Amino acid sequence: MALAARKASEAGAATESAQPKKTSAAAKKQATPKKPAALKAANRKAMEAVPPLTKEQELHAYREMLLIRRFEEKAGQMYGMGLIGGFCHLYIGQEAVVVGMQMATREGDQVITGYRDHGHMLACGMDANGVMAELTGRRGGYSKGKGGSMHMFSKEKHFYGGHGIVGAQVSLGTGIAFANRYRKNGAVCLTYFGDGAANQGQVYESFNMAELWKLPVVFVIENNKYAMGTSVSRASAQTDFSKRGTSFNIPGEQVDGMDVRAVKAAGERAIEWARSGKGPYILEMQTYRYRGHSMSDPAKYRSKDEVQRMREEHDPIEQVRRRLLTDWKVSEDELKAIDAKVREIVNQSAEFATNDPEPDPSELWTDVLL
Repeated sequence: MALAARKASEAGAATESAQPKKTSAAAKKQATPKKPAALKAANRKAMEAVPPLTKEQELHAYREMLLIRRFEEKAGQMYGMGLIGGFCHLYIGQEAVVVGMQMATREGDQVITGYRDHGHMLACGMDANGVMAELTGRRGGYSKGKGGSMHMFSKEKHFYGGHGIVGAQVSLGTGIAFANRYRKNGAVCLTYFGDGAANQGQVYESFNMAELWKLPVVFVIENNKYAMGTSVSRASAQTDFSKRGTSFNIPGEQVDGMDVRAVKAAGERAIEWARSGKGPYILEMQTYRYRGHSMSDPAKYRSKDEVQRMREEHDPIEQVRRRLLTDWKVSEDELKAIDAKVREIVNQSAEFATNDPEPDPSELWTDVLL
């Protein structure tokens, strides 16, 4: 894991600093190859030096991330009960990425993503009832019960899917950015995809066009380390995904995707770059999913201890919770009240999605474009 690797690197650096320094010319020459390590240390320092959030921002982030977490937990329960069918990819553990990015946007900016999309919908302000109803295939869903987990849209909230084909959203998001440039509306399209999709050919075709035409798009790579079930170290020759745009002159940076503060700060930099006419920007969000790739994935490719360690040491919601309690002196009762309100919203969405009627059979012939 990248986070664990960073800690190991820091420990090694501390040990080296304690050793006597060599001053001979041979020693200096021998030390030259260590320059990349210094660059990595500088990158770590940049990741750690994140501006603080205000109390109101911390509370907002806490509510939004908690809503996604509780919603996804409920969706998992309903899937187990047979109320949700087909594929279902949960976002548990990655909440800080989309919440932090949305905190950096302004009205009119768009979002497009892959199939791990429920969190993105909620962060964009889509109604929990409509999202859950779509998961259960009911007429009150955002796609009238015909799209399911991976295919929901909301023009009103500037959310353009939810896409089941790996990497397909990258070329579509680039197209949305082209429309923004053409219309001169000042909007930026946040185009999300994972570490697995980052190896798709259409991604690099999109990179090339986006930079060639200086399109207002931010490519957000949600690197949760395992794609569909294979470690990035086994599947990717270049595991620093922030460098994937180097050959196209697209700038990029690595971000601690478990820290909503770091995400927001990086998001503001990237969005400003794109909005000012400088072209695309890549953000590699180093994050982690607690559940399997989908509900049918037992995730035997990693240990339970690894998942538990991430939960205990890097959980994005718990980080905010600790700061609210310690730095802002928010009481436990206030946080419990927020959790209770979130659970009420989620339970209401489950109730609605369970009792809402299924689509009329005539809907089979609507919204079909040839």
